[in-house]
Amino acid sequence: MFSVYILKCADGSYYTGHTDNLEHRLGQHHIGACDGYTAQRLPVELAWSQECTTREEALVAEQRIKGWSRAKKEAMMRGDWADVNRLGRGKHSHQR
Repeated sequence: MFSVYILKCADGSYYTGHTDNLEHRLGQHHIGACDGYTAQRLPVELAWSQECTTREEALVAEQRIKGWSRAKKEAMMRGDWADVNRLGRGKHSHQR
């Protein structure tokens, strides 16, 4: 089983990722073992996660969510699907 997840960082920002072992990956994030974004923004906490059947499904979900605005991510984490829909397709939707 695979997971896509969102972490809330100490600076209030969000990090989106995917993994095949959520518990292990969260442990890595918590101790700063994941070089890059979250290591510089500790502590982090799990804000949202969803299981996926395949790694491809998790990766596609991760990439889609990364393109969303903060407001749309927060609506999804609240389970407010009407607001997710209202917020459109993300931060790049009006740049056609």
